[in-house]
Amino acid sequence: MNDVDDSAGGPGRLILLTTSHRVAPGQLSWPAWQTLRAADRVLCADPDHPQLPFLREAGVAVETAAPTGRELAEAAAGGRTVVYLPAGGEGDRAVTDELARLGGSGRVAMPDLELLPGSYDLPGARLLDLVQVMERIRAECPWSSLRTHEDLAKYGIEEMYELVEAIEEGDREAVREELGDVLLQVVFHAVIAEDDPEAPFGIDDVAAGLVAKLVHRHPHIFGDEVAETPEQVRANWIRLKGVEKARDSVTDGIPLASPALALAAKLAGRAREAGLPLPAGPRAPAYDDETALGDHLLAEAAAAQAAGVDPEAALRHAARRYRAAVRAAETGARTGAETGADGGAGPAGQDESER
Repeated sequence: MNDVDDSAGGPGRLILLTTSHRVAPGQLSWPAWQTLRAADRVLCADPDHPQLPFLREAGVAVETAAPTGRELAEAAAGGRTVVYLPAGGEGDRAVTDELARLGGSGRVAMPDLELLPGSYDLPGARLLDLVQVMERIRAECPWSSLRTHEDLAKYGIEEMYELVEAIEEGDREAVREELGDVLLQVVFHAVIAEDDPEAPFGIDDVAAGLVAKLVHRHPHIFGDEVAETPEQVRANWIRLKGVEKARDSVTDGIPLASPALALAAKLAGRAREAGLPLPAGPRAPAYDDETALGDHLLAEAAAAQAAGVDPEAALRHAARRYRAAVRAAETGARTGAETGADGGAGPAGQDESER
């Protein structure tokens, strides 16, 4: 014999309505509102559930109670429709487990069970959880509460190197994890920045600035400009970036703390694009593949180490000297242009290709 009497109208419907705390209360799907208004009973396990004020304002009568699975099945007996909002909005494991046991027993006429998402997480919604967790850690953790931007700088570099290593190894699980570690550094720095007494900013300010930058530097997507090739996109990016930064030198914006080889390559690349002199010295041998170049650099590093010279420091110092030379060349070019514009003598004795 069935434990639940369904003789007066069938087993009914039991609808578990889930909601996301990452979506503003009251922002429910249209099927959720239709179901709530048509239900015979609406029960909520949490008297402080954030949806309750909005449901009641919309005229939905809600009973605050923490029913068991059996009590919910009994409430739906007789063809009634019952909507249950679990505490926390995302589910009630105890209730769903009990309903599963009752249904599997074969001794209970179970109502038709439905899971109805009342609100869905938008893409990126989990970032809200990350910010909340990080803010609590910053407030309550004895170590994290004392950290500064300067304390964390080295960790940001380490995490980026670990991400690059995971990418190079093709380990997708490691890439996912390392991306999380890099993101942690971003959020941690943003939480620290909120405490600055003179110029505070938060993660929303960081994101807003990034959105504005991306929109501005992609006028072929968000504006009227046309860029049909990667080269055109890059040219637009460089042009717009130069206008934004109002830089005096093509070397501006290249971090001198970069690894020496990356620093040297970046400086040379900027100078080449601007038509400025490339590094002076013996002509480098031509390499037709990465392996040959890598072997050459490795041999040079080994030779330097054997001679007691730090190759990283030597290249960094050379890169800094080259940076100074590029800036001097830019200053000379501007001075020459200004002199010529004023009617003075230009660089006599040079043809156009040498200027």
